[in-house]
Amino acid sequence: MSSLDEAVQDFLAQRRIAVAGVSRSSDAAGNYIYRRFRDAGYEVFAINPNAETVEGDRCYATIDEIPGGVDAVMFAAPPAAADGVVRQCAKAGVRRLWMHRSFGQGSVSDAAVKLCDELGIHVIAGACPMMYLAPVDFGHRCIRWILGVTGGLPKPHAISPETQKAATLG
Repeated sequence: MSSLDEAVQDFLAQRRIAVAGVSRSSDAAGNYIYRRFRDAGYEVFAINPNAETVEGDRCYATIDEIPGGVDAVMFAAPPAAADGVVRQCAKAGVRRLWMHRSFGQGSVSDAAVKLCDELGIHVIAGACPMMYLAPVDFGHRCIRWILGVTGGLPKPHAISPETQKAATLG
């Protein structure tokens, strides 16, 4: 992907999205993101190995347990769990991953970003989908503007043609 906006539009064009990092507590960032995708008409799936239901919906322990698979994964959990989610994406054939972050570390792991590049997974390493998913609330519009002005928005990760070809074949 050549720009962040193109990567975001590609991600949001997917219809079946898993959210890894939802919690049994409804005030967690992953739950807010899950609800927003669900309310926006996406077919959304909750991922948490320690919960059977989240937000009144079935919860899956891993990405590959979702019947029919998913097109993309939103990751909103501690960075230490990112490598495992990247490996689950690769195993399930998911080629789009977004690691949540607004300010601070968020869910982004540099090692997991590198692993995405190696495995041919397009990754958005930072930002929040709520800064782009219409209708965007005033707070997220402000955060997007601030991050844009301060250089805090992520750069898209280009995957080499060789890696992309190998990932497609593998």
